Amino acid sequence: MKAGIVGLPNVGKSTLFNCLSNAKAQSANFPFCTIEPNIGVVNVPDPRIVRLEELVKPERVQMATVDIVDIAGLVKGASKGEGLGNQFLGNIRECNAIIHVLRCFDNDNIIHVDGNVNPIRDKETIDIELQLKDLETVEKRLEKTNRAAKTGNKEAQAEKALLDRIREALLQAKSARTVIPQNQDEEEMMEEFQLITLKPVLYVCNVDENSAVKGNAYVEQVRELVKDENAEVIILSVGAEADITELESYEERQVFLEDMGLKEPGSAVLIRAAYKLLNLQTYFTAGVKEVRAWTIQIGDTAPQAAGVIHTDFEKGFIRAEVIAYEDYSNFGTEAKVKEAGKLRVEGKEYIVKDGDVMHFRFNV
Repeated sequence: MKAGIVGLPNVGKSTLFNCLSNAKAQSANFPFCTIEPNIGVVNVPDPRIVRLEELVKPERVQMATVDIVDIAGLVKGASKGEGLGNQFLGNIRECNAIIHVLRCFDNDNIIHVDGNVNPIRDKETIDIELQLKDLETVEKRLEKTNRAAKTGNKEAQAEKALLDRIREALLQAKSARTVIPQNQDEEEMMEEFQLITLKPVLYVCNVDENSAVKGNAYVEQVRELVKDENAEVIILSVGAEADITELESYEERQVFLEDMGLKEPGSAVLIRAAYKLLNLQTYFTAGVKEVRAWTIQIGDTAPQAAGVIHTDFEKGFIRAEVIAYEDYSNFGTEAKVKEAGKLRVEGKEYIVKDGDVMHFRFNV
């Protein structure tokens, strides 16, 4: 599961990516590694795993991760291959969610590709390019579907009706995600279309240091614009984040953050938001050998969660022993949790909750 950082040139995308790439941005516990020049695997900051480490004192700790992709800056005409348009669209298609960086700061020394700072126009520039690409995809698919629908094919007729609705939305400069599927069949079809503007989006307003806590007028414009999109807006001073990563000690970084009025780096907030955006959640296994955070989809069952550890665990699943994180933290040990009657035994239908501490029983 990958989240791609997108935006116009010079809005702070690569600086943000480089902040995430520097482990000092959070602390030594949150490393980052690069798979390719523009792909990083970032650990998800989670105070719960720190608490479990304190209680269990394991030999090693493994955190949950999320893949972040730095995608080339987009320019007008990208949908027709302008600039690095084809590469940009190819990279974004491979991502599961979009982190859209918008420039919300004034600085005469940093040139804006369109001459002046206007996050609303910048957002629309990218939206239009992505919508045009999706419109091209939809119209190609409609050519084929229309022929089948005319023969009386019920499935083709259902697909045509959905494609027509998406096409209408795109022609009105609305993203595909604004089209609400009417049933499960439509949900599955929409997924199959692989449209770029169907992907969930998180807006990052890149502000100056003084606006890092409360934002500014540009941020308010963005919030007003996206209020009907069901999208989260995060305020981040990418320049300040870059300064934090230059500081050597954890204590120095904490003082810097306190001076700015922040409790933690904005990059940590961003990583957690990206994790949530990808519809991911965490469960834990806790033993003296290892305390580990495992990543699953929200809504996964206990056998599916077990399968993340090993496919045999899912195939031979018998039951799961489950402790809520809060109970583990409060009672301090598994033995005390059991004494208090807080350990539950769950079967194949159990939907895993975020933060569950689990042991699996299986038979291969």
